[in-house]
Amino acid sequence: MKRLTTMLAGACAAVLCAVLAVVLAHQATAAGLVQVTDFGDNPGNLQMYVYRPDSVPASPAIVLAMHPCGGSGPGFYSSSEFASLADRYGFIVIFPSASKKMNCFDNWSDASKVRGGRTDPVSLMSMVTYTERQYHGDPNQVFVTGSSSGAMMTNAMAALYPEVFKAGAAFMGVPFTCFPNEASYNPGGNSAPCVGKSAQQWGDAVRQANPSYQGPWPRMQLWHGTSDPVVSYAELAEEVKQWTNVHGLSTTPTSTDTPQSGWTRQRFADSSGAVQVEAISVAGAGHSLPMSGMAAAAIRFFGLDTGGPTPPTSPTPPPPDSACWVAYTPNTWNNGFTGNVTITNHGTTPVNGWTLTWTWPGNQQITGMWNAAITQSGAQVTARNVSFNATIAPGAQASFGFQGTYSGTNAAPSGFTLNGAACTIVT
Repeated sequence: MKRLTTMLAGACAAVLCAVLAVVLAHQATAAGLVQVTDFGDNPGNLQMYVYRPDSVPASPAIVLAMHPCGGSGPGFYSSSEFASLADRYGFIVIFPSASKKMNCFDNWSDASKVRGGRTDPVSLMSMVTYTERQYHGDPNQVFVTGSSSGAMMTNAMAALYPEVFKAGAAFMGVPFTCFPNEASYNPGGNSAPCVGKSAQQWGDAVRQANPSYQGPWPRMQLWHGTSDPVVSYAELAEEVKQWTNVHGLSTTPTSTDTPQSGWTRQRFADSSGAVQVEAISVAGAGHSLPMSGMAAAAIRFFGLDTGGPTPPTSPTPPPPDSACWVAYTPNTWNNGFTGNVTITNHGTTPVNGWTLTWTWPGNQQITGMWNAAITQSGAQVTARNVSFNATIAPGAQASFGFQGTYSGTNAAPSGFTLNGAACTIVT
């Protein structure tokens, strides 16, 4: 009897272990942001988060997506559209968290400009290698993108490890090697420290990081808002000079178009017609990229928007009785922040002159503005159109932005009112 009891206990333990293994395997593969604490060499003291959709190919593509100063990997996962695009097209996204000055990625130290330097780029490469190994990521489909500080690191990773990354998309960045030291790096300022070099000088900075490398170089997509108060719009032209020179192209675009209202895209193609560099100026946008639809444009530039495991799905529309849609995108650092607001006329008649109001849930104070006249009384904010954006046609948009300060938590407004009517908040 005792022997039988022992055998049954052993059998039950084996069944329990098998069930537990199935549960753990399901948890390991179910979609959700997962932190990886031991991913390899980490001289930059970064944190690694991975998003793997429920459905991916046997060897999925990898996108390294990096947040702006003051942000985090989980924050960029929540505020950007890269995770939902991963669900749609079946690729894996790495969302790292920076740890240095104001949670900025190191774009200023001598080590950050050298392949194998003992700082953030080596940590980021460890994350890519880990994802290739543990998630069976395709080493021939690795891409890099980021916003502000993350965009600056996007340019650095493409320059330092060009054999790894097939393409990059930098939102509000500066050229690789822009900042000579930490003192020159001012993430909250509105300076343009990286203008005046020739295309050859910028290109040489990239080539000198890999003197023996002969190509191919990563294709690059570069974004900037024309009213950016933090990273000067002038930096876009410097990035264009750098990457067109690396690819052996002229700084004169081979084509210019408007793929979406407010976007001006310049493309730089090689002799075969393949676009190696493209630059997109976003009219009136502040320091708030990527905004809605921009991540999708980056994924399209990477070539990852086809062949996904599930067909595209349309986002759930706001209630049909709401004629006003508002998208609010903040970018927070320490006790400062910027906000970008986009109003969409979802009605059937034009809006001729607009006033948008909201109430801050905290102690936010607006200190600067663009593309709107803004006043604040206590927590109540009123934004009025300026002359060039007073009319919003049905289906059209008007965008404006502001810079401010806060203490505590920089929570978003819970509601907006346009000309006295409540708006629907969209993301």
